[in-house]
Amino acid sequence: MKKLIITLLMLCVIQLPARAGFVEGASAYNNKNYALAYKEILPLAKTGNPDAQHLLGLMYYMGRGLPQDYKQAMFWHRKAAEQGKADAQYVVGAMYYTGNAVLQDHKQAVGWFRKAAEQNHAEAQQVLGLMYRYHMGGVQQDNVIAYMLWNLAAANGNANAADQRAAVVRKMTHEQVEEGQALSAKWKPGTPLPRQSKTGGG
Repeated sequence: MKKLIITLLMLCVIQLPARAGFVEGASAYNNKNYALAYKEILPLAKTGNPDAQHLLGLMYYMGRGLPQDYKQAMFWHRKAAEQGKADAQYVVGAMYYTGNAVLQDHKQAVGWFRKAAEQNHAEAQQVLGLMYRYHMGGVQQDNVIAYMLWNLAAANGNANAADQRAAVVRKMTHEQVEEGQALSAKWKPGTPLPRQSKTGGG
């Protein structure tokens, strides 16, 4: 037991400098000191820190302090996404959706958007709602699921989702709206999102 406690304490001590380095790197990035950001972030990204991997991916994606390189952006975002970083999952989904640095693949996009949306990522919920509304990426067209996703995203501050929800509700029955509201009220972050509704398939 004593060895376990010592091991846990050592892990905490090791994590503190890593977290401090990320805070310094993120602060440098926000202050547009990209050289310092890169210096602080790169070692953390290489050791598997998903926050650092995501930020490094953004630097490559946007060409901030580094030559713009979408393949490197995808490489680092995917590493962070595979560790469950919702922002990175959203970016990976968007890159598959647009075919940026990868072959365009709407099914892959749906999968990554879903992972982020299930962590209550508003932008992923909004885009996944579009995919359900317009039958993209192999999902069945379902206005109720689209409504539910836009309801969640709007509650998280996504204005586009609120507008899209207002537009789709004009094409829904009262029963469908009630189901969409019930689904969004019942859903909890971190749990699977429904893949189809009872009343909204088109």
